[in-house]
Amino acid sequence: MKLSHFQFDLPKELLAEFPSEHRDEARLMVVDRKKQTIEHKTFKDVIDYFDDGDVLILNNTKVFPARLYGNKEKTGARIEVFLLRELNAEQRLWDVLVDPARKIRIGNKLYFGDDDSLVAEVIDNTTSRGRTLRFLYDGSYEEFRKKLTELGETPIPKYISRDVTPEDAERYQTIYAKEEGAVAAPTAGLHFSKHLLKKLEIKGIKFAEVTLHVGLGTFNPVEVEDLSKHKMDSEELKITQEACDIVNDAKARKKRICTVGTTSMRAVESSVSSHGTLNPFDGWTNKFVFPPHDFTIPTCMITNFHTPKSTLLMMVSAFCGHDLMKRAYEEAIKENYKFYSYGDAMLII
Repeated sequence: MKLSHFQFDLPKELLAEFPSEHRDEARLMVVDRKKQTIEHKTFKDVIDYFDDGDVLILNNTKVFPARLYGNKEKTGARIEVFLLRELNAEQRLWDVLVDPARKIRIGNKLYFGDDDSLVAEVIDNTTSRGRTLRFLYDGSYEEFRKKLTELGETPIPKYISRDVTPEDAERYQTIYAKEEGAVAAPTAGLHFSKHLLKKLEIKGIKFAEVTLHVGLGTFNPVEVEDLSKHKMDSEELKITQEACDIVNDAKARKKRICTVGTTSMRAVESSVSSHGTLNPFDGWTNKFVFPPHDFTIPTCMITNFHTPKSTLLMMVSAFCGHDLMKRAYEEAIKENYKFYSYGDAMLII
């Protein structure tokens, strides 16, 4: 498959600016690979497709307020700093993106907060927009992290043209988020309400939690026609023995195993044993799932609607079958489904 197979015209008005009023009331398109059918439901109907002993694999990463605004010393120019990852806790070194990048050079200092209580020094250039910053803060590490959280803003995706609202801090986070470290939400999980999770639990559905800290690389469009030449950014991944036991037990009993989101899918596909079971994992993954791909663990997936030429769309194509996915997307556009992070969902069975 080539990059051009993943191009389609997406009307701008279908990009979701706001989430649905209630988490579990987004629209749900159900795509059946065996019957080659497409149905239109509401997200809370997802419960009808699972039975006692089935498993949902959830990514429990937690988004941190990664977007900061500072001022450059001397000129006072406003600079956006997007925190990507902590490189060294002791030295307070961070890998970041800056915008506008042309103004920011090694040795520059940036000041944050009304009282300039947080300062950062640029100590390295990593990419055209990437920099390494050393934060200078008079306080303990815990106080420093608290300050970052206080000054940071929910990193809602760039395509959303409105300002961040206080509601975003809650809505751009799954209700089962636990392990802080993501700069983007695993968005398929945003559709689960506490009430829906409780109903699934009562019905006997089990939850296996994995942690994949979503990085900005997730959103990088593919730019090479030959997909095998595309390089994924690495993301931190943790899969516990407990999660493996839940998944492998369900697999042995031929139960339905559903990955909630492309991040959960990438997590499990990064750690499959030669016997086709899930292995524990603690490290980094740059797994790129694109067609053709043999999926050993999941039998279904929940995902949002993705943008053209994205790696996420390629994974969905590999799982769904390209022609059926194309049909589903054509119908989604015709029926005005909302796309992307705050958009509607698709269940592929």
